[in-house]
Amino acid sequence: MSPRVERAKHAYEQIYEALRDQIINGDMEPNAKVPSARKLAADWSVQPNTAQKALTALRREGLTESIPGKGTFVRSEQPLRTGHDRLRSIRSSGRIYPDSEYARIVKAELTSASEAIAEALGLDEGAPVIRRLRVTMSKESETPVSASTSWFDGQLAATSPALLRAERLPEGTPAYIERTTNRRITSGRDQSAAGPADERDAELLQIEVGEPVKHGRNWMFDPDGGVVEYGESVAVAGRWSTYSYEIQPEMEG
Repeated sequence: MSPRVERAKHAYEQIYEALRDQIINGDMEPNAKVPSARKLAADWSVQPNTAQKALTALRREGLTESIPGKGTFVRSEQPLRTGHDRLRSIRSSGRIYPDSEYARIVKAELTSASEAIAEALGLDEGAPVIRRLRVTMSKESETPVSASTSWFDGQLAATSPALLRAERLPEGTPAYIERTTNRRITSGRDQSAAGPADERDAELLQIEVGEPVKHGRNWMFDPDGGVVEYGESVAVAGRWSTYSYEIQPEMEG
């Protein structure tokens, strides 16, 4: 079935988002050729200049590059998937990681919340919490590209016991929690900052202490604003993460 343009968004935004999801999900692998503006225009039943705007948006994000006389290609550098990207990937493709990467669950345990983790989850300090540590690996080089820790309210141990197993959840933790608790994730927030790798970062990513890394934090919320999952991550340098947003026009008055 051919894709259809929805009127809620500009046509070029819908094309851009569809292509971006394919790149983030790994459906379009590094160095793969991206459909031309003419091909996209025919597939989506839009004008070529509309399709070209979508391609330009991808290039501005650093996800693609244009080679004169050859076309547009997915960049060889893999993007860094944020919590938002992972959730979109799960819901759009049923997969978390592209074919070029895989994750190892290093630890899954029930522990006590530190002051910082309790604050992030909206719990009391010392409350039971679930901690899941994973390392994402490159299949090609068999080296770590990122590491992340997810934290959950310890009460989920009763309804979602697989969170305490050091095994991958093929459907992803958000989908697993939604399925076992009927608690749907409807919003999120991501933060990031660059800095030097400490001893813990260096051990997980197999790099030297002091090398530049990117630290991230993310929250996933239910409709009532409750925190379903809080995550902390660290990634090697050179992996871009992208945030897209709309700016509402100013109201007169």
